[in-house]
Amino acid sequence: MDRHDVSETVTAENVAHIHQEDLKIQDQFGCRGLTYWFDDKRKTAFCLIEAPNEKAIQKMHNKAHGQVPHHIIEVETSIVESFLGRISDPEKAKNSVLNIINDPAFRTIIMISLKRLSLKPNDMVQFKSSWPDYNSAVLDLLKGYDGQVVNQSEGYFLASFKSVSNAVLAALDIQSLNEFRDDIDHNKLHLKIAISAGVPVTERKLIFEDTIKSAERMCEISKGEMIVSSEVKELYNSENSIPMKENESLTLLTKADEKFLNQLMDHLESVWNMTTLKVGEFYKPMGCSKSQFYRKMIDLMGATPNNFIKEYRLNKALSLLNKGEYNISEIAHMTGFSSRSYFSKCFQNKYTQLPTNLKGR
Repeated sequence: MDRHDVSETVTAENVAHIHQEDLKIQDQFGCRGLTYWFDDKRKTAFCLIEAPNEKAIQKMHNKAHGQVPHHIIEVETSIVESFLGRISDPEKAKNSVLNIINDPAFRTIIMISLKRLSLKPNDMVQFKSSWPDYNSAVLDLLKGYDGQVVNQSEGYFLASFKSVSNAVLAALDIQSLNEFRDDIDHNKLHLKIAISAGVPVTERKLIFEDTIKSAERMCEISKGEMIVSSEVKELYNSENSIPMKENESLTLLTKADEKFLNQLMDHLESVWNMTTLKVGEFYKPMGCSKSQFYRKMIDLMGATPNNFIKEYRLNKALSLLNKGEYNISEIAHMTGFSSRSYFSKCFQNKYTQLPTNLKGR
């Protein structure tokens, strides 16, 4: 899939004509143009092409019309269809001579994370029997709002929406689902819903990589159950008479918040597992004072820097523990804890069980 950033004067008809020029000569380069998307608002076009390599796509475009793509990534058609809903031209477009497709590839992405807070044996048995009900309820809601389910596993969902409003309304309904609301209210389950938006091809290597990474980071830092990017908030408010309002369970990010979030996570991801990390100096690469950093952490994450980093490490430790490949001492060291005993204490405080009780379960 490639991306073309076009000028303000380019129309859907222009893009359709360019696409037809590609089709005329595609065989010369071993290519096959499957379909395209055009976003008139953002002035971007995306082509889905079967091709032997990137150079073949560039040469075909160059000879056909001279509009060489700004970026090309390798994609699987099944993944493209999951995100964008099609891998061929829509039927209604085929009725025109030029086959004009005025369909933007911009999508709103919902990421849903359900994590067990209690790892007591009785709760674990209950959760195991409840997951099918959780999954079924969430899937029904996502599909009911015309969401495309891209990926799912136990307690995790990734869905794509054409409509920003549908994505937000689906998330609000999921937040109030009776199927798991009781467990959340009794601190047995931890719900996080992140909503971000973007286009399939940026400067990254994977489809919607920037948008998905943004949602992942939002889930990591959210102090409430639901967190929304600044762009999603603006788009939703432009489509609805009643604007979104922040509350205890809903965090609305500003562009400044997102900049801080990305700086924080870029830094954290490079140092989180170092036992020599000095949390008191964590603010230094952030371009703000220690007091400003502390206030921003409390405002966005609802946690001090020390507690936030500890929670981040414990989440990583639980994932490693579930894999069963390392002993407790190794996991403590790999996740940045200074000693096995301190790690075990922190782990028990968060998950109500010692890590040794879960090893090999």
